[in-house]
Amino acid sequence: MDRSSSKNNSSEFAASANVGAMGVTSMGANSHTPWSNNKESPSNEDDSNEDDGETATPAKVTDPLAPRLTANNERILVVSVTERRRETWGQKAEFLLAVIGFAVDLGNVWRFPYICYQNGGGAFLVPYCLFLIFGGLPLFYMELALGQFHRCGCLSIWKRICPALKGVGYAICLIDIYMGMYYNTIIGWAVYYLFASFTSTLPWTSCDNPWNTANCMPVTNENFTELATSPAKEFFERRVLESYKSNGLDFMGPVKPTLALCVFGVFVLVYFSLWKGVRSAGKVVWVTALAPYVVLIILLVRGVSLPGADEGIKYYLTPEWHKLKNSKVWIDAASQIFFSLGPGFGTLLALSSYNKFNNNCYRDALITSSINCLTSFLAGFVIFSVLGYMAYVQKTSIDKVGLEGPGLVFIVYPEAIATMSGSVFWSIIFFLMLITLGLDSTFGGLEAMITALCDEYPRVIGRRRELFVLLLLAFIFLCALPTMTYGGVVLVNFLNVYGPGLAILFVVFVEAAGVFWFYGVDRFSADVEQMLGAKPGIFWRICWTYISPVFLLTIFIFSILGYKEMLGEEFYYPPWSIQVGWAVTCSSVLCIPLYMLYKFCIASKGDCRQRLQESFRPDDHCGSVVPGQQGTTV
Repeated sequence: MDRSSSKNNSSEFAASANVGAMGVTSMGANSHTPWSNNKESPSNEDDSNEDDGETATPAKVTDPLAPRLTANNERILVVSVTERRRETWGQKAEFLLAVIGFAVDLGNVWRFPYICYQNGGGAFLVPYCLFLIFGGLPLFYMELALGQFHRCGCLSIWKRICPALKGVGYAICLIDIYMGMYYNTIIGWAVYYLFASFTSTLPWTSCDNPWNTANCMPVTNENFTELATSPAKEFFERRVLESYKSNGLDFMGPVKPTLALCVFGVFVLVYFSLWKGVRSAGKVVWVTALAPYVVLIILLVRGVSLPGADEGIKYYLTPEWHKLKNSKVWIDAASQIFFSLGPGFGTLLALSSYNKFNNNCYRDALITSSINCLTSFLAGFVIFSVLGYMAYVQKTSIDKVGLEGPGLVFIVYPEAIATMSGSVFWSIIFFLMLITLGLDSTFGGLEAMITALCDEYPRVIGRRRELFVLLLLAFIFLCALPTMTYGGVVLVNFLNVYGPGLAILFVVFVEAAGVFWFYGVDRFSADVEQMLGAKPGIFWRICWTYISPVFLLTIFIFSILGYKEMLGEEFYYPPWSIQVGWAVTCSSVLCIPLYMLYKFCIASKGDCRQRLQESFRPDDHCGSVVPGQQGTTV
């Protein structure tokens, strides 16, 4: 039976049996089916993720009255309440690789090593591990369990948890758009470097190029001073970005065609990885998630063999215990673990929603979060072995060599590669690693939004996923064009801070409050027990009730107070841009209170008490979908 015939027939049967708007009510007032008293039609979320062309299968009737139903009533139930099988991962390994690929991103390479040595070296691992155990891991576990149990994205899930907080889902979708606007541009820079590496001599090796200035001087030159600029720095700033042709945000200049072409190529790769859902993404992650580890190990072997590498690693790990007295170290550790694991972006919800119902998400959370943190630690050895080598070459101290963020992977590391034998090979595999690291993360962020919207609007979007993904990526690419201008690097940093950087912390705090305080830890624990056969232990319940929400709120408050430090001092931001930045932040944050007002004032009925109950109380009859199934359609 196809969908169109099902709809036509169901209306005829319902009329003949004098059934109400929902055919399931024909079972009687005492029906125990999960959707019998659902005030919101489940069709908006539950028929969204069927495979293209898959036919409906009859719902399994678990109601005790079912044996007494007449044949006619059974026929009504079959056509008016149908279940659609949700697509699942082809293999368990594909899910694990997708989660690892999302969590392990460019920040593991360019931020963790820097922030580790800046905040006490080996001593930094103490607060880092504490916040992993008490803050990051419980939130990571929460999202995997939520997605797997309710089997829907970050929009539809709130009908089952706390309807008034559905604005959290819209905020996440908006944040994912902001991320797509600048994160893919960074991957585009790596693509530019990759193509530039296919030459006999790397173009940032010497100062004899048309883009070099009189201040250019190889770092191996004995006369190199702080007033000089290295060939790698000039290649990045004057060849790749050409930022000298702009005046920051006041005048960004036109789009650079070659850079736009590289970013366009990234969007094409993203499209053909996401257009078929987990069927296509599950195949891609075998390359994009595993390749970075192969390259990291190769680079580590090469790095530790360089002269001066031991000093770099010693500098990276030597504990400075006195720094633990500084509150900034603890805030940095909390922020790093949160942004490293990535709860709250909707990605973990989306990826786990394609799992089988009884999958051991608890074990998955422990495995993937541990691999993510160990990868950050491994990347530190790769980076600091090379920084030690660069300090040895330049006859200077390591703190004068290292940079944080894009400068580390687009200036310092390429600079070191240029001095090695076989530099072309090392450059190619290094930038291939950056590209695969970035692609995994952008897959995850965009899949979160795509899954959410397909689940929420199945008839408009869900059935046309391929077209929707194409239009969505085309829209994000057009919005991202300003990041490909000559002044685009300033906008990239700006969007990083004001897009997800501040807003996501508040959004995830509200998400955690909605799950742990409104939905309730006891109810959530019972859901986990239904999937895994055992309730989470007392440690998890205490973390979810008290520690994790406080952990998020603390990071948010300190981030708001130190937003200027997040912007950095490398670029100038005119006063008007700060106001625009806060508007960007508020654009996503305000989705939460605005939807709460809409739900209370417009979408709910009755007096104030009834409206509050309808807005904040989860539907007791909603429950989980049948294992292996997505839900119903009427």
